[in-house]
Amino acid sequence: MSGGAIRALRALGQSIWYDNCERTLIASGRLAAMIRDDGLAGMTSNPTIFEKAVKGSGAYDAQLAALAARGADLPAMLDAVIGDDIRAACDAFRPAYDDSEGEDGRVSIEVSPDLARDTAGTVREGLRLRALVDRPNVMVKVPATREGLPAITELTAAGVDVNVTLIFSVARYREVMDAFQAGLERRVAAGGAVAGIHSVASFFVSRIDVAAGKRLDPRIAAGEAGLAALRGRVGIANSRRAWAAWQDVFAAPRWLALAARGARPQRVLWASTGVKDPALPPTAYVEALVGPHSVNTVPPDTYAAIRALEFVARTIDDAAARADRTLDALAAAGVSLDEICAELEVAGVKSFADSWAALGAAVAAKGRAR
Repeated sequence: MSGGAIRALRALGQSIWYDNCERTLIASGRLAAMIRDDGLAGMTSNPTIFEKAVKGSGAYDAQLAALAARGADLPAMLDAVIGDDIRAACDAFRPAYDDSEGEDGRVSIEVSPDLARDTAGTVREGLRLRALVDRPNVMVKVPATREGLPAITELTAAGVDVNVTLIFSVARYREVMDAFQAGLERRVAAGGAVAGIHSVASFFVSRIDVAAGKRLDPRIAAGEAGLAALRGRVGIANSRRAWAAWQDVFAAPRWLALAARGARPQRVLWASTGVKDPALPPTAYVEALVGPHSVNTVPPDTYAAIRALEFVARTIDDAAARADRTLDALAAAGVSLDEICAELEVAGVKSFADSWAALGAAVAAKGRAR
């Protein structure tokens, strides 16, 4: 469909965002072409993405050399590199933001993962990052850790548009939706408007299958019956339960009272949708989760595969009973989804913290090199 699939998904209520932010993509005009020609509707970033961008490109070298020559410290250098890219991306997406009344055209910047267990620090940093970027279409990414939940409430009450990240379990997802609504309610109580507040909740998909596979594959290889049917299905089944939770929460009286004041529902954002199992088609986590009030943020390879699709259809409601059977069978096999989700949260925070440290090292090294 040469990009037509992305517009077709938007017609079904799902926006495609790009899970990659790097300077050459923006400066070359390729991002503008993706927005114009394909209907790309937003962009997400994280420390791993910026680490790869800085280490794998010379596009940042001159800026870093100039900053180092002026005596800038590492935090200032990181602010300059990340802030410039996020602002440029926000400017590229501004027409989409205006056309969608703020729903799309969004670009996300992540709070330092070193603050994932620090509520007050996350709030301070979220406010600082919004001011640093100084664009109406920026979203601040906050992890859905136990300590992140009250930060979501505080930032929402302060009028910050939040992208909640690293959500793995449906139980935690319900807590995220509760934290979002609590922030809106606090804002209403203070006399503030809620009509302009937008939020997404990033529910991770493929990492669930990878973790489940590590538990199942040795048993499948040993010939244990019935387990092979679970491979590559747990992440989608978990996501469909998350969608059912979304439907419950945003049809309840608590939400309807906020909607009456103009509040917009927090959209679910399917994250970690790049396929890691070569046995699955490259768009497996896209085609299975098409539905309204949703976003799918995809890495470059998945984006290219979506552009090649000939047909897309709403699928999020399909086979809900099968999703339940999949998760029931997983539990019957003695594999705890709750344990998987808890482990993935810890691993996700650590992975981003490691990337943040590696990004800092790369920025410092390039500054010294000149």
